[in-house]
Amino acid sequence: MSNETKRNVFDDALAYAPVGREYDPVNDDGAGDLCSCLSARYAAALPDDLPVIPEEVGEILRSAHGQTNLLGVLDTAKNGHKVSETLAWIIANQNTFARAWLLGVWRVEETGEIVKLEEEK
Repeated sequence: MSNETKRNVFDDALAYAPVGREYDPVNDDGAGDLCSCLSARYAAALPDDLPVIPEEVGEILRSAHGQTNLLGVLDTAKNGHKVSETLAWIIANQNTFARAWLLGVWRVEETGEIVKLEEEK
């Protein structure tokens, strides 16, 4: 999986669009290959609206994923003995945290970096 978003693929497709003439995919020899290539890239691309979470929250997500379930993390955040800023963020932003958990990918709030969970082997 690349860090390319669907918007990146769409922008590339627009760059290939012919200027000043009608596009004729039937009579354009390279159109089929280009269309197949762009379709495959688009299917594999990440969503444009990735969840954005703080770096510390991402560390909790990364360490807990595969060791517990989402409900366990949310329960710990809500009922844990020590309330921290990070756990308070998870409780206040449960939907965003859950999307990052389910997608296995998110954007780091502080840096804009895209982080992906390791794929299971």
